[in-house]
Amino acid sequence: MTTTTEAGTSMACRLVALKKDYVLKGETVRALRGISLEVPQGDYVAIMGASGSGKSTLLNLLGCLDKPTSGSYYLGNLDVARLNDQQLSMIRASRIGFVFQSYNLIPQLTVVENIEVPLYYQGRVNRQTRRRCHSLAAMVGLADRLGHRPTQLSGGQQQRVAIARSLVNDPYFILADEATGNLDSKTTAEILALFDRLNQEGRTIIMVTHEDEVASHAKRVVRLRDGLMISDERSPREPDRPSPFGQSAGSCSPWIF
Repeated sequence: MTTTTEAGTSMACRLVALKKDYVLKGETVRALRGISLEVPQGDYVAIMGASGSGKSTLLNLLGCLDKPTSGSYYLGNLDVARLNDQQLSMIRASRIGFVFQSYNLIPQLTVVENIEVPLYYQGRVNRQTRRRCHSLAAMVGLADRLGHRPTQLSGGQQQRVAIARSLVNDPYFILADEATGNLDSKTTAEILALFDRLNQEGRTIIMVTHEDEVASHAKRVVRLRDGLMISDERSPREPDRPSPFGQSAGSCSPWIF
C-alpha cells in the first residue's frame, strides 16, 4: 500500500524533517539537517551533491541501512524510521531494489541465482519464483547467459544482473548508487537506456550520482549542500505532477510485524 496525499498522488516514499547526527572524536557532525522530500510513484529522481553534502548519508537512510536521529521516513504508510534492525533488514530484502556501483554479485552464483538472492533470504525460492527470475534476466537482455557466473560477464552484463535482482521483489523503488560509475561511456548509455525504459514502464527510480550527464536522464534533480536540500528541480520536459502509473509499479501489500 502506498502513501496517498490529499491531492491523490501515491508516494513511493516520503521524508519529513529527516536529520542525522554522528559523533566523531567527541564532536557532533550534523550530516543531514532536516530533509523533507516526496517521491511520487513512477518518479525518477537524481540526488547530487559534492563530497560532504550528505548525499551518502541520505542514501543509507533511503536504503534502510541506517536510522535517522530524528524525523520520519515513510514507505507506504509505514514510518520505517521507527523500526528496529531486524525489521529494517526485512524491508531492505523485500521492498527496496538496490543497484550498486560495484554490482555486488556473488561470484559463486549464476546469473539466475544472483537474481534470486533477495528471495533466498526470505525463504521464497521455488519453481514459480525461478520462472520470474528467468523472465527478469530476459528482460535485461541476458536470456542466453542464465548459467554464467559474474567472472564470465562484462561489467555492463553484471550491472544488468544487478538491475534484474533489484526488481525481483517488485520494490517500492530502485535505489541506484553511482550505478554507471565503473562503466565505459557506451555501456553507461546502454544502462541508462535500460533505466529510462523501466521508468517509462512505471518503475520509481532514485539515483545517486555526481555526473550531470547521468542526472539528465532523471525527471527531477535534487541537490544537497552541507546536509540541506538546496534545490529540487523538475525537468522542463516533464509536467509538474507525474502521470498516474499502473499497479505493477511497486504496488505492494502492507507489512505485518
